[in-house]
Formats: sequence, structure tokens, C-alpha cells
Amino acid sequence: MNGLFHTNSAYQTGFMSVSHGHEIYVEQSGNPDGIPLVYLHGGPGAGLGRNYQWPFDPIKYRIIGIDQRGCGRSTPFGDTQHNTTQLLLDDVEFVRESLGIQKWVVFGGSWGSTLALMYGIMHPENCLSLVLRGVFLAREEDFDWFLRPNGCAAQIYPEAYKNFSSHIKDLSSSSAVCEQFIELFKHSDKSVSFPALKSWYDWEGYISRLVAPSVMASDLSADAQVKSLALLECHYLLNKCFIDENFILNNIDALKGTPCHIVHGRYDMVCKLEAAYSVQQALPLSTLKIVNNAGHSMSEIGIANELTRIMNNMFELGAIR
Repeated sequence: MNGLFHTNSAYQTGFMSVSHGHEIYVEQSGNPDGIPLVYLHGGPGAGLGRNYQWPFDPIKYRIIGIDQRGCGRSTPFGDTQHNTTQLLLDDVEFVRESLGIQKWVVFGGSWGSTLALMYGIMHPENCLSLVLRGVFLAREEDFDWFLRPNGCAAQIYPEAYKNFSSHIKDLSSSSAVCEQFIELFKHSDKSVSFPALKSWYDWEGYISRLVAPSVMASDLSADAQVKSLALLECHYLLNKCFIDENFILNNIDALKGTPCHIVHGRYDMVCKLEAAYSVQQALPLSTLKIVNNAGHSMSEIGIANELTRIMNNMFELGAIR
């Protein structure tokens, strides 16, 4: 990324001990005296990745990045024990309190948008604003959209879905899909587990962009990244993300006083556009930009431009009060 996009290096890195023996990696970049902003990465299990700070002006923002439990540099790596949505939210709040931050901008994409909405519902008093990309509401219909043969993703990418599902037999429900994959992922024989991990990882990577890639995502990623995203994502989806059905929309009124900006690709095959639209319709202080020439990925140029525009014009847009 260049031009309108910012590059930042961390000025502080370290680990915080949280509950049940987990240690989460936390880094800060940008301006220590700037507007605090917490970046909630996707997955679950994607980790912070490289150069995630590009939408944020390093003069305006104090950017706090967290590797969620079990991924990135957090330890124990790949651990699904004591790894739930509520514990991730507890970790986010622990970071805020530990850093002495009163209020912050909460920025999340894909699974990060789920966490951002859940955090905002539980702690609206701590949120200056929410910025969401590729909204995922963790409903049964959202799981089916991504995992089932009759889901939109499989209907648009049948050849990729065939490769994804070739490891399993029962496609009758999203739970059945996850149960079979998690068994493969935890197999003691790496020649069994890793091809399954790659298939899950490549399925999401293949359907994340408007134009299907010519190179599989796993060929460009470290084995550890492949494992953490596939394993933790499957663990969360198997457990319905530890969120009651339709919890976010049923409790969205808690965010009616919080400014919220949403960006979503028209042709997002990972997360339904309807989810972003439903959130926007329920929140009077929200805006939704539908990017017509984009899918799911944060790095697609139309989505990248909109996110950078929002972050560069946060004050003018009334997103911070």
C-alpha cells in the first residue's frame, strides 16, 4: 500500500498475561498522544499480519494491535482451550484498562467486526466510534453461507467448494462440516491434518476477492498462519462463535448513541452484505458504504480507499464526539 495509505512501525511491543494461562501479544504504533484506536483482526485466528495499520494516520492515531488468543505471537499458539468470544472480549477490555485508555475507536473487519459489535454492545461507554468492514453477525445463516453446499459461496465457486469439501462426507449442516474438519485438524498424523488445514485456509482465501486468485493462499503463507486460522476458525464456527442466535441484532439498541461507519463489498462471498445493511438500518448514527467492485478482502482497492477516507476524515464525518 502507498499513496493515500500509511505505513507505521510499532513503538512499543510486549505481552500481557490474561486468564487461564494465556499471554496475548500487544503492540502500539502511531502517535502515543493521538486518538486511541484498537484494531481487532479477523479469522478467528488470522493474527495481526503485516502492515495492518495502513488506514490509520500515524499523526492522528495511537494504534493498539492485539494478537487474539491462540494466534500470531500470543501463547499458547493454536490452543482452543479457554478460547471463547467472551474471553477475547475480556482480553480487549483488559488491554484498555491496562493502558489507561478511557475511550477508543474500535476498528474491526470480518470476525473483527463481530468482536467490535459485541464489545460495543457490552461497553458502549468505552467507544468513541466503531469502524466495521465485512460485517459478520455469527448467525446460523452466516455459517451456512460460508460452509454449506447450498450457501452462496459454494454456488458461486462450485469448483473451489468441491476441493474444500473433498476431505469430508457429511455436508448436511455447518456443524457437521466443522465436526469433521476439527477431527482432521487434530489428527496426530500431519499428512492427514495439514492437507485439511490447507483446504480450509485456501477456501476462504479463494472466495475473499472479487477476482479469484491464480495462486492458492496457503502457498503464500507460513504453515503456522495456515494452522491458526483454519483451526481456530473451525473451533469458533463449530461452537456457533459462542454467541446466542441473532444476539447482535437483538441487542443492537445499546449502540444507538455510538457513531458507526461500515464498509462492505457488494460481492462479498465470505460475509453477507445483508448483515452490514441490517446493522446500518438499526443504528441512526451509522453509515454504510457498499463498494460495488469489491469482495471481502480489506486490501481490495475500493474497500481500502473507503477505509482510508473514513479514518482520514473521522472528525469531519462526526464519527468521534
